[in-house]
Amino acid sequence: MPNRTVFFISDGTGITAETFGNAILAQFEINARHVRLPFIDSVDKAHQAARQINHTGTLEGLRPIVFTTLVDAEVLAVIKTHCNGMLLDMFSMFVAPLESELGLKSNHRVGRFSDASKSKAYDDRIEAINFSLAHDDGQSNRDLAGSDVILVGVSRSGKTPTSLYLAMQFGVKASNYPLIPEDFERRQLPPALVPHRKKIFGLTIAPERLSQIRNERRPNSTYASMANCVHEIHEAEAMMRREGIRWLSTTTKSIEEIATTILQEVRPEKLEY
Repeated sequence: MPNRTVFFISDGTGITAETFGNAILAQFEINARHVRLPFIDSVDKAHQAARQINHTGTLEGLRPIVFTTLVDAEVLAVIKTHCNGMLLDMFSMFVAPLESELGLKSNHRVGRFSDASKSKAYDDRIEAINFSLAHDDGQSNRDLAGSDVILVGVSRSGKTPTSLYLAMQFGVKASNYPLIPEDFERRQLPPALVPHRKKIFGLTIAPERLSQIRNERRPNSTYASMANCVHEIHEAEAMMRREGIRWLSTTTKSIEEIATTILQEVRPEKLEY
């Protein structure tokens, strides 16, 4: 598989360029070294970026691939003129045709987050992040009714990263609650969750993968043993079936896939922009 360096250049954070570029690169069997160059918002910075790209191409003997979401025409002109990489200007690919189709000029706003402080959506995301942190791993039963979704599952099944992703990306207030041996002995949901059954979504995981993850945290412990992992997963899934809780396995799914599946089930309007 070929080794290539891929640059993501933006006058903002570079997240849009990197996200889009990675989606394209995923279609190819390629070992890519990723370099993000954010906040390229002046001609001088553009010249520096071009020199870095060209130097990389000289060292590697292959021209780098360059994804850009630069908005400023003067800054972009420097990259187009002086950069020897394969340039993929995503805004010109999509914005210009849309301008023609819509009969409108784009606002050429620099940076996706340039007006974040004035955005209600941004405030909602901050509030959701704080909420999710306060309700991580069953830390607090306070205001569970304020949750948009409550994730349940055994320890290390992916609840915390999923909760934070839902909060950061979608402004979803996600609580997460661990299912523990005492719950399995009672054969009931934790009492604090019972009034909020409709908001609950379960996460499970293959015992082999769970044991691997737990061994990284507590090597050679009963907690991480295969026998214990098999037992906990079996009991957790049995409880979810008894309680009629929707659930999915996180074993082979990305955080993005898990979050999207949950939103489709519990807050589909969050997938609409």
